[in-house]
Amino acid sequence: SAMFQVWLYQLSKAGKLCVPAMNVNDSVTKQKFDNLYCCRESILDGLKRTTDVMFGGKQVVVCGYGEVGKGCCAALKALGAIVYVTEIDPICALQACMDGFRVVKLNEVIRQVDVIITCTGNKNVVTRDQLDRMKNGSIVCNMGHSNTEIDVASLRTPELTWERVRSQVDHVIWPDGKRIILLAEGRLLNLSCSTVPTFVLSITATTQALALIELYNAPEGRYKQDVYLLPKKMDEYVASLHLATFDAHLTELSDEQAKYLGLNKNGPFKPNYYRYTFTHFKILKWGNILKLILTYCYCTRLFANT
Repeated sequence: SAMFQVWLYQLSKAGKLCVPAMNVNDSVTKQKFDNLYCCRESILDGLKRTTDVMFGGKQVVVCGYGEVGKGCCAALKALGAIVYVTEIDPICALQACMDGFRVVKLNEVIRQVDVIITCTGNKNVVTRDQLDRMKNGSIVCNMGHSNTEIDVASLRTPELTWERVRSQVDHVIWPDGKRIILLAEGRLLNLSCSTVPTFVLSITATTQALALIELYNAPEGRYKQDVYLLPKKMDEYVASLHLATFDAHLTELSDEQAKYLGLNKNGPFKPNYYRYTFTHFKILKWGNILKLILTYCYCTRLFANT
């Protein structure tokens, strides 16, 4: 879905998108539930089914600390694994640090880690050179994006031997006898090697269905030939439909409370920039940014004089 999302935006930017499209992959009810909570469970399910490995004390590097990476790290940490994170985004990297993970470059830990999990949505995240330097018995798998994150094609060379040990599990053997365990040939681990909880599928499918209904029923002219995010009101509706499973009861705002917050009693309840994470960053106006800079300069000067 991430690859299709990128393709949609590229078509839109080039002016080649023929119809309006809804980017469901970036909607809250997809990112925060399918990507986060589903991956938090399915990463362990997929690894256990294929390798039966014990994670207590194992050194694991998770490439990418987006929603998928966050879910994977949380699950692995709970089992006692030593988890490293690689990131390109300073905000995600800071979140990883605050969550108790060491942020490193892959080359810094490549010789010592027991497991590599890619969750970036990019390509060639783990290269042949890095695979060559991994230690014997290491596990390599992908949770993020098609089969592009691990350079599997570079492993299909005459000097390396492939040994299929069970379904979706290959041992790739080097001439010196070293072997790594490659899962699902670099494809998505949770779709290839585990089950995906039906409850999370229900949330994602409902989001997709509502997006289609919105595009179909929208009055002419509301949506151009462009890519749109699902309206927040619909994201909230998807969530409300699934609360009954937990016998959850929402608190209702009084008229006075709604007026105080400047909200409609029926939602939406959050501004568009709200990201539903423990550390979300509000959009600052230039005036506020200037105030922060001046405050910083003043404090720096104050401390320098003490």
